Amino acid sequence: MSGLLALLDDVAGIAKVAAASVDDVAGQAVKASAKAAGAVIDDAAVTPKYVHGFSAAREVPIVMKIARGSIFNKLVILLPIALLLSAFAPWAIAPLLMVGGAYLCFEGAEKVWHALAADHGNDPHLVKTPEGGAGLEEERVKGAIKTDFILSAEIMTIALAAIPASDPIWMKAIILILVAIGITVAVYGFVAMIVKADDFGLHLAERGGVTAGLGRGIVRFMPPFMKVLTVVGTAAMIWVGGQIVIHGMHELGQHQPYQWIHDMAEAAAHAMPQAAGLVNWAVTAFFDGVFGLILGLILIPVANYVISPLIGAVRGMFGSGA
Repeated sequence: MSGLLALLDDVAGIAKVAAASVDDVAGQAVKASAKAAGAVIDDAAVTPKYVHGFSAAREVPIVMKIARGSIFNKLVILLPIALLLSAFAPWAIAPLLMVGGAYLCFEGAEKVWHALAADHGNDPHLVKTPEGGAGLEEERVKGAIKTDFILSAEIMTIALAAIPASDPIWMKAIILILVAIGITVAVYGFVAMIVKADDFGLHLAERGGVTAGLGRGIVRFMPPFMKVLTVVGTAAMIWVGGQIVIHGMHELGQHQPYQWIHDMAEAAAHAMPQAAGLVNWAVTAFFDGVFGLILGLILIPVANYVISPLIGAVRGMFGSGA
């Protein structure tokens, strides 16, 4: 009897450890997903443009194709790379994060530059695309999946950096899988709702009755909502990108501007003790965003006049060699 009780006690102990592990994994997955918020918001803001110009019947299928490509990017390509980095080259995570953060700053600053520029004639986001067939659809989907790969790489790297280094490799794998699936479902589910919202509103308006006013309101609401979503996505990219670069510099031994921003945030929080936490976060986010915008604006000519020509030259060499 005592042996049976001891066995049951061991089983109960194992169950408690397993439950704690599950709870820890879920908590860390949520934390890691929150760290990647900037890239996630931009992913949701960017994707709807890829269904522009197609019939309403093709909008959701296109979004689902992109979502499947996003899952493939995260689980089949990026997850093994992230685990290999964690196991054999953890020192490379911070520099890779900084590269990704600089890319977010560049993308965000480029959107700001296009928005402020007087001539929008060459802005690809404003070019009206004609209704297309299967060829154009596949081209759009491939372009969206390529864009998603860059954002997914940033999301997975940010998530990996948020996981304690002491966690075993299997726990890191499970956390990253949960992050990949959860973020993909959330982003593309949200995108599907966005692209169908105006059709739903139009349907309600055409039915008439008490829901007609609601339908007309949804149709009127969606264009400004998309503009707000784009602005929020751009701001999130610049803020998160700047924060990643500053934090990475701090980890690598360059403590400015991290320390200066920290001191400014602390001083502002002490000046307003009633909302110290909020003030600290807001001041930090503001200066991270200013840094990110400046860095992004600097990177625009570097990308256009140095990196792009180099990539073109390398492609030309391989093309001529073929």
